[in-house]
Amino acid sequence: MIFTNAQLQELTQQAITAALAAGHIINAHRESKVRVHKKETGTSTAAQVVTEVDHKAQAIILEILQPLCEEYDLALLTEESPDNGQRQFKSAFWSIDPMDGTLNFINGQPGFSVSIALVAKNGTPLLGVVYDPVENNLYQAVRNAGAYKNGERLKVPEQNPEQSLVLRTDFSFQTDPLLEQTLSGLQDVAHKLGLNGAKIEYRNGAVLNACEILEAPNICYFKYPKPGGGSLWDFAATACLYHEAGAIASDIYGQAMDLNRQDSTLMNHRGLLYASDKTLADHIVTLYRTIS
Repeated sequence: MIFTNAQLQELTQQAITAALAAGHIINAHRESKVRVHKKETGTSTAAQVVTEVDHKAQAIILEILQPLCEEYDLALLTEESPDNGQRQFKSAFWSIDPMDGTLNFINGQPGFSVSIALVAKNGTPLLGVVYDPVENNLYQAVRNAGAYKNGERLKVPEQNPEQSLVLRTDFSFQTDPLLEQTLSGLQDVAHKLGLNGAKIEYRNGAVLNACEILEAPNICYFKYPKPGGGSLWDFAATACLYHEAGAIASDIYGQAMDLNRQDSTLMNHRGLLYASDKTLADHIVTLYRTIS
């Protein structure tokens, strides 16, 4: 099925309705004690924890979006349900993370969000919606129609030579064997770009990490290839936001993300890279090839 712009806009509005409804549920439980369970999947603490709030948020999202699966013949991929493989046969599929950053939510820290995308069978992100219930920020993008935050068009910021180059990444990178080489390499990249040094910031929550980078100069987010790691639903919506904002969302080799991977839902097999501009992204690709 080839979607018209009007159809994509309608589907985006439904995704927004679903994301806001899930965000309302999440906010209603922020001050409550919630039951935490451990999932069998995942290789990190952040990937293994799930709460009753995740399931409630997913339920309200599916209540709104599942009827559209029949109307538009769409498949469905969600974090808290098994992958039924239908995404390989339908023209497009919903890719849903009802609450990215669950560990932050459990710890009472910001950094969690609702993430919903529609992805074509060939892996092209067609629309992306992200809702931050703490800050009440809504990000949305439609293929070939731009990216927006709270109704205002997102514009990629220019580099600021008075600020440092910043790598924003997960806490797990603190034990990566390439950590020291990466930091040294980032200092070299900063020098080449005329920036004031380089540093690493650690934050969980891949979705909001990516969203925040779109609005700040000199920041990138990347993960090196390894078994396990983030899943399709962690990156599909923000990949659409980046493409429509004119920024870079790719694997660590600078190639397109495989957002409909056949053999797995995991994405870290080729690493990940988010950057506000192509020059910075190219330097990071070169850095990884140099030290790996």
